[in-house]
Amino acid sequence: MAFHIHLISDSTGETIENIAGACLAQFEGVEVKKHHWHLIKTMRLLNTVKENIKNTNCLVLYTLVNTDLRYDLEKFCKDNNIPCIAVLRSVLIGMMDLFQAEPTHNIGRQHILDDKYFARIDAIDFTMEHDDGRGIDTIEKADIVVLGVSRTSKTPTCFYLACKGYKAANIPFVTGVNLDYVRELKNPIIIGLTRDMGSLIAIRKNRLLSLNETRETSYTEPEMVREEMQEARRFFSKIGCHVIDVSRKSIEETSSEILMLLSAVKAARKLKEGKNVFPS
Repeated sequence: MAFHIHLISDSTGETIENIAGACLAQFEGVEVKKHHWHLIKTMRLLNTVKENIKNTNCLVLYTLVNTDLRYDLEKFCKDNNIPCIAVLRSVLIGMMDLFQAEPTHNIGRQHILDDKYFARIDAIDFTMEHDDGRGIDTIEKADIVVLGVSRTSKTPTCFYLACKGYKAANIPFVTGVNLDYVRELKNPIIIGLTRDMGSLIAIRKNRLLSLNETRETSYTEPEMVREEMQEARRFFSKIGCHVIDVSRKSIEETSSEILMLLSAVKAARKLKEGKNVFPS
């Protein structure tokens, strides 16, 4: 038996998608069909949505700013015995009580083209220019530098961080290549990524297969991979960088750990400079 969840938004739908996805991840073995209704800004569009909502095994989640649209959807769901949840209502009410202010009810305010938005674009550009060891001359401008042997998720981690507004550069650790300049960097925090040997070899073999490469090489030979990883760990220890094992971590989890480390380093630097870590 399939359950149907209708996600209704007057903007891009990113917020409601993330909330629904986070909640659905807690339920295993449940067959769910999600129906995406984005940019619903008029009654005509809402009527089209309502025509496609059936009241069997159904849940409606919505983020609608327009009062008329909101009331119309709620009335429709009530009349048809369909559970309907305004996913941001409780948070908004809590903020209204705290701030003693009314929300503006402007659609898509989180996507406004402000300084923070353009800072994210700059971060993405920077990360593209400093992928896979490129752009060494300007790497000091990075917020984060990620090191690791091949296939330790350096690039996707850096681009995830860039989408959050952090300038991230990644440098591949290759046996015999001198990376001593990394320890001289002052601005960025340095992160070493590692992975257990079994999964690393499996990922590398899959990578070679995707390139139609079937020959045996040192790239996947266990003894060579072990030596490569040990050398990388010795280098991480030598420069005193933070090390994260990504073997059982998603890109999001690795990035969150990196950002916590970045916050801690920034706080320590402020204390060293005599600045207030928690300004009022």
